[in-house]
Amino acid sequence: MKILVKPGFVRTITLGFAAAITLWPFGIFLLKDKYLNNAILINHEAIHWKQSQELLGILFYIIYVLEWFIKLFIYGKNAYYNISFEREANYYENNLEYTKTRKHFKWIKFIFKKC
Repeated sequence: MKILVKPGFVRTITLGFAAAITLWPFGIFLLKDKYLNNAILINHEAIHWKQSQELLGILFYIIYVLEWFIKLFIYGKNAYYNISFEREANYYENNLEYTKTRKHFKWIKFIFKKC
């Protein structure tokens, strides 16, 4: 997993709404240098890295977009926060050891859990 600082790229691809984005197989892209020391943000993105690895990237993005679309009708503007991948990453982002002990497909338990 590479951690890269690409301010213009991240701002463009996230429409300015995120501090970082994980793009499998390329790495984690941070918006600014100051985020290089943000262990919680990097851990959040590392969880996404693990999720995308176990789904070989393309399946991760297909499920992510499909789940967002379905939850858009259920949660409206909060659909993003209710995507199972985001729920898992948000729930465990403060546990900096989580990626070392994480079980495969842990995100599945968060599909129906409301945040």
